[in-house]
This record gives sequence, structure tokens and C-alpha cells, in this order.
Amino acid sequence: MEIIETIINGLSLGGTYAMIALGYTMVYGIAKMLNFAHGDIIMVGGYTLFVTLSGMGRPIVGLALAVLVCVLLGVSVEKVAYKPLRGASPLAVLITAIGVSYLLQSLAQIIFTSAPRMVYVGGQDGLGYVVIGDLKIQKHILITLVCSVIIMVVLSLFVKYTKIGRAMIAVSEDKGAAQLMGINVNMIITITFAIGSALAAFAGFFMLMKSPSLTNTLGAMPGIKAFTAAVIGGIGSLPGAMLGGLFIGMIETIAQVVPGMGAYTVAIEFLVLIVVLLVRPTGILGKKRREKV
Repeated sequence: MEIIETIINGLSLGGTYAMIALGYTMVYGIAKMLNFAHGDIIMVGGYTLFVTLSGMGRPIVGLALAVLVCVLLGVSVEKVAYKPLRGASPLAVLITAIGVSYLLQSLAQIIFTSAPRMVYVGGQDGLGYVVIGDLKIQKHILITLVCSVIIMVVLSLFVKYTKIGRAMIAVSEDKGAAQLMGINVNMIITITFAIGSALAAFAGFFMLMKSPSLTNTLGAMPGIKAFTAAVIGGIGSLPGAMLGGLFIGMIETIAQVVPGMGAYTVAIEFLVLIVVLLVRPTGILGKKRREKV
């Protein structure tokens, strides 16, 4: 039974990482940039939940407002910080993204201070457990797992079968050709940031269900781990981001239950990243792309 619990916990954690990784990989695949401020949008969603729950006490309302705030923030950051650098060097965009990340963290620290805030999404006693025979699983783990699967399936269907989704694929393949075909590239990039930011809000919600402590660096390490997951799976690949997130979640959960390995969890995750890139530089599901000159 412990093995089954470990697998379920790993898949649940991996689902959260996968949602964050999807935001990274979508932006990279379409806008060809690494949005290192993505993890801090999770933090903004967390503080939105904190404010909402302090005033209303309704988690669903808090989640809806968190999604709205994160989407507006993601779109605003893209318009103000990234769009003017559309033709700039990748290094300039990368430095700007890091600057936006520290700006958001600093603003959160000024407004809410650096003291941890407790956000009890399921109340102070938590959501309780589900007992199936001899198996006892926390409800927040099952909620995270089920919701993550639903969100990833819906996103996959959206990209594959809708007009906007097919436009996203076209822009990711060849931005110039897509523009010649009448696709509004700027609008597609904006929609991509909006979707990624909404996923970040959901990820923040699930993270606070697991651990109610909220600080201005809430999304920093999960963001880095999710970026690692996206690279392992193949940056720019939606299935790759999902696979990489689940992979990292399982590694982390297994490392935590194996005696003596818990302290080296992060080191193990990045060691796996190095090994994967040595064996397959494009990631597990990544494809080599020819750069047109």
C-alpha cells in the first residue's frame, strides 16, 4: 500500500509541475523566449488567494480571482516588458525576464512583507482523507491529480482541434509563414501568455492546498523545477512538458521516502537533467529544429 501511496503522491506533485512546465514550454515554443518570471506569477496568484480567503473565505472564488489576476498580469508583462524586445537578442529578453521576476518578488515583499502568510485553502484542519480499503490518501492529493489530468487533457484538445490551437502550432513552426497566412502572431503570443498564466494560478492553488505557507518566493523553486521538467521532456513540446513534470514529481516523491536521500532531492533532479541532456540533448520528446538563415 505504501508503494501505491507513493505513486499517487508522485503523480499528484508531478501534475502540479506539469502545469507550470506547460506555461514555460508554450511560451518558448511560440514566442521563442524563456519567461523566468513565470514562477512568480504563481506567487501573485497565491497572494490573490490569501486576500480573497481573508475577506470571503471561499476557495473557489479565490481560485477564480487568482486565475483572472494572473492572466491580466501575464498579458500585461508580455505587452510591457517582452513585446518591445520581440526582435532583440535572446540574452536581452532573458535578462528582462529575470528582472521582471525580481520586480514581482520585491513588490510582493513591500506589500505583504517577507513574513510567511498562512493560506488554508481547505480550512485549518485540511480537507481530510479518502479511505479505500487499506489505502488512505489525502483529499488534496486526489483533487490535484484529477484536476491536473483534466486540465492537461483539455489543453491538449484545445491546441489540437481549435482554430486558435492550430494557429499556435503554425506560429511555433514558422512565425513568418504563419503571418503571411493571415494569422495575428501578436494575438497568438498574448493568448499563449494568458493560458500559461492561468495554469500558474491553478498550480499555486494546488501548492497551497498541500502546504499553506505563502511567501514572496513561493514560485521560485517550483518554477525552476518545472523548467527542468520542460527541458527533460523537450522544451516546446506539450506532451514533453507533461511527461517531464510527472517524471520530476515521481523522482522527488521517491527520493523523499527513501532513507537518506531526502536531503539530496534537488541534486538528484538536476543530475537526472544532466544525464538526459547528455543522452538526448533535445529532451525525451523534443525534436531537432533547423534554423533558417
